[in-house]
Amino acid sequence: MNTNNPHINNYDLQRLAKLTPKLKDYIFVNQYKVETIDFANPEAVKTLNKALIKSYYDIDYWEFSNAHLCPPIPSRVDYLHEINDVLKINKLNDKATVLDIGTGATLIYPLLGQKAFGWNFIATDTDKDSLKNATKIIEKNKLGHAISLRTQDNPAHILQNVLKPEEKVTVAISNPPFYKDEASAIKATQKKWRGLKLDPNTGRNFSGKANELWYDGGEKAFIQNYIYDSSLIKTNVAWFTTLVSDKDLLRPMKVVLKKYEPEQVKVIKMTLGKKTSHMLLWTYLKEDALNSFKL
Repeated sequence: MNTNNPHINNYDLQRLAKLTPKLKDYIFVNQYKVETIDFANPEAVKTLNKALIKSYYDIDYWEFSNAHLCPPIPSRVDYLHEINDVLKINKLNDKATVLDIGTGATLIYPLLGQKAFGWNFIATDTDKDSLKNATKIIEKNKLGHAISLRTQDNPAHILQNVLKPEEKVTVAISNPPFYKDEASAIKATQKKWRGLKLDPNTGRNFSGKANELWYDGGEKAFIQNYIYDSSLIKTNVAWFTTLVSDKDLLRPMKVVLKKYEPEQVKVIKMTLGKKTSHMLLWTYLKEDALNSFKL
């Protein structure tokens, strides 16, 4: 975890519960005499994350239906801290504008990025219901000055027709759908629930609308399309970034990138507890162009 991540230590559940009293309903002392919650309980996890976003980021209204994924605050903000470290190198982190690809109903990256770093966001999604919910979150938290929403009308496209020809953003971010179809998502979730010794056959056993969980061709196809789209707007964006869940994709994605001749390609390893993921970053700008990049 990034050393600047405020969630690097264990949760102070009692402190969180003071601001979010509902959290008390889920706190218990485990066999090691440590206060915790049941992380297999979706409502407990959602309440914990609502407590975190209120306590650390002053977000009072963060409501979304259980049909949507509940993003874990510590890992989401970790991605942004790693990006901030990269932007600092060329002094691009101050007053940055971020393009969030697939923002979802929770609007999680814009909320965290605006509150933690003061960044502005352009957030896109293909799902109109998600954007409707995100709009309400923006309005309730009075963040319309910093976050704008745009619809991506073509699900096959990642970046095309999102930015105006002359428009520039500091960095693009993406947390791609992992699965290639619904069947793959269900199979993986059932395996996870067996590991937790829970019934794997009670429905799908996961939250998340289709566009959040799967993409035709999976994570590999999504990132490939993202890379291609990035090559069409090489000078509009200082840095393109994406999370990569499957580490075996890193090498082939670097090969794909090479075809479009980026100036720099980086991989940053990110570890949260027992889970490890990677961030793939690339820029088409030379060092002097990065140093002088203006929005």
